[in-house]
Amino acid sequence: MTNLPLIGSLRILFLYDVCEEIRTEQLRTVLAGEGQEVLAERRRDPAFHHPSPDYVRFERPPVVQQLGSVTLKNGACFDCELNYYEYGAVSIKLGQPFAVDWQELVTLSSQWIADPQIEQGALQIARKSLAAARPALVRPNEEWLVEDYYVIHLHNQVRPDGSQLFKGAELIAEHGKDIARIVRGERAELSEEEKREILGSRMSYYPDDLLVVGWNAAFLCDTTEGATPTIQLLEYANTQLLEFRYYDTVLSRVLERVYTSLDKRGGIFQRWRLAREAQNLNKIRLDVRELTERIDTSIKFLSDMFSARQYRMAAGKIGVEDYRRLVESKLHTAGDLYTFMMDQFHASRGFVLEVMVVIILVIELVFVFRGK
Repeated sequence: MTNLPLIGSLRILFLYDVCEEIRTEQLRTVLAGEGQEVLAERRRDPAFHHPSPDYVRFERPPVVQQLGSVTLKNGACFDCELNYYEYGAVSIKLGQPFAVDWQELVTLSSQWIADPQIEQGALQIARKSLAAARPALVRPNEEWLVEDYYVIHLHNQVRPDGSQLFKGAELIAEHGKDIARIVRGERAELSEEEKREILGSRMSYYPDDLLVVGWNAAFLCDTTEGATPTIQLLEYANTQLLEFRYYDTVLSRVLERVYTSLDKRGGIFQRWRLAREAQNLNKIRLDVRELTERIDTSIKFLSDMFSARQYRMAAGKIGVEDYRRLVESKLHTAGDLYTFMMDQFHASRGFVLEVMVVIILVIELVFVFRGK
């Protein structure tokens, strides 16, 4: 097995948070008017190679735009595809085949992950494509958050007798150190502790498939049909990470403004202005809640527990759950601040009303005594 050439493909994902929402139906019309090739809407139900029903599906499938072959400034040629997600994320998929040995694959992985020209080229493609799609974008962002992810897909070829070339356990035993370096994008040898940590995040459904997930890259050995849903799940997990990063940034800015406002000293009437700020804070809090729910319901794992486990492993590894906890914590803080600010407002209003009642009573008493 070690002397055979490794046939496979590289998949590079660049994901951008470009706006609050993308009107997908309008986008199809816009792109069709521009003469762009847009795939017909589909449920994106992955064709799993294991004999269970296709239980993973996108409730709101992305709009898929094929850009064909693109050549970057460094001379690298990639197949390019854009995916537009309803919740404001756009992903660019760059694909390139390879036929190398293990050492060459380690070197290529390091080059791909460390090459800034690939990222620059992807950003130029995204900005050019989004300029045409702008009418379908709701509240475009001036600055885009970006996530990148690399999938090194080793094609598990089928022999004439029907068996497959690679076995997952054999790959780990014979080339575990190479796979760990590929996932990390490192050329140098890694320590045993680091190798165990990387290879600990692996899954297989059959003996002849293997997925090793890292925070920035994944190694996948499978057939082309079997790899497709796995790559889709990795892409989806990264769009979630991107969106939670965005919400974390938004909430941090909002909370900073609220703390600054609370620190101002303006007497009792300053509290009256808290009501308006509290309403704005609560509106943003509810908007973020709605958007996070939209992300969570955009894909369904109905019964395919293996795919659900794949997703949870990938989401945990790349940091989705960490950012989700940050967002949930800040939403909780925003809720507490809203309650505090409204209590301050009601206390201030109650005090003013009490003062007004006292003044009215004093005026009435004055008139009563004058009348006597």
